[in-house]
Amino acid sequence: MAQNNQKVCVIGLGYVGFPLAVLCAQKGYEVFGFDRDKEKLERVERGENVVGEKYLDKIIPKVKINIICEEKEIKNCDINIIAVPTPVDKKYYPDLSFVVAAAETVAKNMKQGALVVIESTINPGVCEEVVKPIFERAGYIVGKSVFIAHCPERINPGDPKWNVTNIPRVVGSFEKKGLRKALNFYKSIISAQIMPMGSIFEAEAVKIMENSFRDINIAFVNELAKSFALMGIDVTNVIRGAATKPFAFMAHWPSCGVGGHCIPVDPYYLIEKAKELNFDHKFLRVAREINNSMPFYTVELLQDALNLVGKAFKGTQIGVLGLSYKANVGDLRESPALKIISLLKERGACLHIFDPYVLEKSNAKSIRKVLERSEALVIATDHKEFVSIAPGELKKRGIKVIVDGKNCLDKEKILKQGIIYKGIGR
Repeated sequence: MAQNNQKVCVIGLGYVGFPLAVLCAQKGYEVFGFDRDKEKLERVERGENVVGEKYLDKIIPKVKINIICEEKEIKNCDINIIAVPTPVDKKYYPDLSFVVAAAETVAKNMKQGALVVIESTINPGVCEEVVKPIFERAGYIVGKSVFIAHCPERINPGDPKWNVTNIPRVVGSFEKKGLRKALNFYKSIISAQIMPMGSIFEAEAVKIMENSFRDINIAFVNELAKSFALMGIDVTNVIRGAATKPFAFMAHWPSCGVGGHCIPVDPYYLIEKAKELNFDHKFLRVAREINNSMPFYTVELLQDALNLVGKAFKGTQIGVLGLSYKANVGDLRESPALKIISLLKERGACLHIFDPYVLEKSNAKSIRKVLERSEALVIATDHKEFVSIAPGELKKRGIKVIVDGKNCLDKEKILKQGIIYKGIGR
């Protein structure tokens, strides 16, 4: 049961913070939202769904999120949740500037005894070495006048089943009282297990482990895809065959690259932290190298296919279907499609780009327009609209080459149309 007398402030109203703010309001808390993006704040105030998650559409009209216009209004809140990005820079070095700025904003304005929860994904040691000192410099005593906890976010954009309301969570804090406060809060809003960790360091390590696990396994099948392609073996059939084993195997799938805010980013936080301790995460580094190579590999496949029809990149009309990193959502974060497009532009291709979920970044108005204008096609995102394209339609529109970066099309039916097909490991 929500503690209706408590006020919650969510700092960062993006893919993590906004659904969380809506959930807190639904559970009876008075909720305040703070974000540096003024346009986003205006949209939230108008009651818009700023992240596009469909399950929120029914909830948003029934709740209210109060917009914080001045930082000093944070002082009204008992619980402050920091849900800001933790990206990497162009050299893949962790960028904690958003977390630092958010923590400093809260520390300058919060009330005595408030709970501060970091939901942003961070490496072990950030709460101790970065966040805690910010509050101590502001005059707070951790465990007495401020309670700091870490509950790493868990979201899966576009998932019809799992969302912020029902995904189990883990929580860690510096002391028992802070842990108890954080546990009580999350148990009051989430209909799933909330697991207390032995320390705040363990809580920080959980999310890094989850996403590094996925990155490593995806890298494994991406490398197999490259190897099996040389042997004439369809890696997707092999994975399905291995998945018939009812234990000790978990299917992961190759593709044109790894996207999203977590999987292609989080391993770097652990890699860099380990360097400080003179430890080299070789396995993680190699996995990142393999997955970062996949957009280049996809473009190489296209070059090989174009060679078969006597075409070069320069001047060739190439359609790119998909901009977002994941099917049926409009999320561009770390999307491999963006790298593929950049590589094709560098090689002088004439590009026709369409994504029904990212219309503002598309230069074509529809799938039909892309097909009409293109000789070759790259599937960079497996949106349902692309998967349902009939092979006969591709032939009718004069498509000569297809590179299926998501292995989502029917290879055999496309080949029967006389179209050259290249998949990732197929």
